[in-house]
Amino acid sequence: MVDITFKKTRKSFEIMDAASRTTVKASSLRWQILRQALLRHPPPLITEKEEEEDRSETHIKRISRKASPGFNLIPHHVVEEDYDGASASGSLKSSGHAREARVCYTLPVDGAPRLFLTQRVDEYADLSDFEICNKYNVDNTGLVCHWPSEDILAYFCLSHADMFSYKRVIELGSGYGLAGLVIAAISEASEVVITDGNPQRNIDANSGAFGATRTNSMTLHWDQEEISDISNAFDVIIASDCTFFKEFHNGLARIIKLLLKKAGASEALFFSPKRGNSLEKFLETIKQNGLCFSVTEIYDTQIWERHQAFMEGKDSWPSYEKDHCYPLMVRITI
Repeated sequence: MVDITFKKTRKSFEIMDAASRTTVKASSLRWQILRQALLRHPPPLITEKEEEEDRSETHIKRISRKASPGFNLIPHHVVEEDYDGASASGSLKSSGHAREARVCYTLPVDGAPRLFLTQRVDEYADLSDFEICNKYNVDNTGLVCHWPSEDILAYFCLSHADMFSYKRVIELGSGYGLAGLVIAAISEASEVVITDGNPQRNIDANSGAFGATRTNSMTLHWDQEEISDISNAFDVIIASDCTFFKEFHNGLARIIKLLLKKAGASEALFFSPKRGNSLEKFLETIKQNGLCFSVTEIYDTQIWERHQAFMEGKDSWPSYEKDHCYPLMVRITI
């Protein structure tokens, strides 16, 4: 087993491999992660010996912030895979590569329906993802994979379904829309609108699970000027991991203020890790826009216990760090 130790230097964060006594800079490893993400069939890492390749892969898994294990709060399993380049009969071409899968989520509530979501399983980015980001000035990373904060948001909504009863709810930065779909399926919300990702096919696939709750999707850019048809319309806004990119903070704060109902109780419920000072800067922007907020660290016993287990190394999440992986709960009000 490779013994890995970590050393913090003034200019870089380095990983020391005790077996080979070589030093690998974190920045170099992250470039390799980006390279693997951009290439659908990533080539071998630049090493000559197989054991060196294994060590490099170990380094990458430890430095990567992508959380493959996740908190696993809602049981799920793959039921069907789709492939690029598949023929009409469903056979896979020799150049094909698994891209998406139909995933079944079993909500741990008596009588709750199962939800079926189509999502990526290989966790590689397409160049088209970056084209969309550049064209519309949006963060499209929620569609590359399923992120831990989305899992926690969905679980929290599942555990607090009563807070959505007879409410109009909108999810921002939805990714696959799991949290919004959970609310539509298990609460008595009057309406759920899921925005920003590509959730419509997942809404269509689960339309029988929503009962009387109106559920639909829409494209919503946080800096768009004309939203008069939905301004001052929602009781609850939900979002997960939407505060990392500081260039979107002003637009996000603005859209929260526009969407929330001015009359009666309304709030935005965000789950976001600190991610350096990104969350802190977002909260400063919230305050500058005349909004109020509160931050809660321990908001669910089971989530907190899993977090502590990851911190103590009792569960398998090698790259787990609190500031990057554990989302705080932020409640925003007018």
